[in-house]
Amino acid sequence: QAQLVESGGGSVQAGGSLRLSCVASGYTYNRRRMGWFRQAPGKKREGVARIYTGSGGTYYADSVEGRFTISQDNAKNTVYLQMNSLKPEDTGMYYCAADTTPRSSYRPLNAAGYNYWGQGTQVTVSS
Repeated sequence: QAQLVESGGGSVQAGGSLRLSCVASGYTYNRRRMGWFRQAPGKKREGVARIYTGSGGTYYADSVEGRFTISQDNAKNTVYLQMNSLKPEDTGMYYCAADTTPRSSYRPLNAAGYNYWGQGTQVTVSS
């Protein structure tokens, strides 16, 4: 089984930055892609960014394009989410997810396409 552990969340003022980390352990060799998702109180979980483990290809939600950057260090089995120019609407629990299936018909940021999840790290942005 794969285990994902997020860290780096916290409280910042609008305009600030945070960097989230997600360390993968267990059956990590077949992580085809990794994703970051977030969920605000009373709202559905939404996809934020995705990266292919092999090619490094990335994909972002429109709401974070140009402000957030997903990256990885495969030697450390770690995925990062650099968040700049944070807004109050970025507040929520941020989850790391892994897709270990050989292929997927799900869209890049569809949560159903990811089969391992971390416990989440809280991000709070105040105005």
